[in-house]
Amino acid sequence: MKAMTMTSRLAAARSLLFVPGNRPDRFEKALASGADAVILDLEDSVPPPDKAAARQAISAQWPALLPLNVPLLVRINAASSAAWSDDLAAIAGLSGLAGVMVSKAESPATLGELTALLDGVPLLPLVETVAGFDAVRALAAAPGVLRLAVGHIDFMADAGMSCDERESELVPLRFAVAMATRASSLAPAIDGVTVQTSDEQRLRADTLRALRFGFGAKLCIHPRQVAGVHEALAPTEQELAWARRVIAADQASGGAAVQLDGRMVDLPVVLQARNTLARAAAPVPKS
Repeated sequence: MKAMTMTSRLAAARSLLFVPGNRPDRFEKALASGADAVILDLEDSVPPPDKAAARQAISAQWPALLPLNVPLLVRINAASSAAWSDDLAAIAGLSGLAGVMVSKAESPATLGELTALLDGVPLLPLVETVAGFDAVRALAAAPGVLRLAVGHIDFMADAGMSCDERESELVPLRFAVAMATRASSLAPAIDGVTVQTSDEQRLRADTLRALRFGFGAKLCIHPRQVAGVHEALAPTEQELAWARRVIAADQASGGAAVQLDGRMVDLPVVLQARNTLARAAAPVPKS
């Protein structure tokens, strides 16, 4: 029952905060940040010489972290990397693991093998290579996948791309992830990081862009980003007022199409209103 509760919380998480696996001094601080989920990282934030120590630190601290009751994930290295087998051995012994973030996911067969090995622990594949982009529909449909995540920094490097400040060139990537998410009925997709950790306006703009694509969460690399992500994902008072009026008009009409503020309200508009109200729900419970 506990595992199901953690899975539900992970599916609804708005903020997922990375913390380097080789910095155990930061683990509890990350869990106390208010983030909906915390990702202990074995990949990019950990230099190759420190990866063994990072695995050991995660294993050693794990029993003390679980009682803090925050969904805990581990990001593992890519299947093509030398660290893959050691990462799998390390996470296989972590009871209560809420999920595994799979770096540079490209093969649905590999995801299927991973979910079988981990006895159904939810997977969050990172779409961050050209091959991953090409396989995104198959990745979304792979066994055990709970949510897709965008790793746009690595994607730009792999694709040899350079983006403007609005990342206009990455519209196809985000759109593909959003559509694959919907096609496989996954929990809302997770957008990539904002590297400017002190730029609140940039963080808000990035989060609002993710919301427009239908994403429901964002990866964070600093605790100070968590509150900004939550605030940007929440509907404004004006949006809430509109949604309540739409629902009231729909109920009054018995579900028939009705005019509201010169606009026809039918089922698609009602669904939009319901989605807006759902975004205003209380933070993910810790029960």
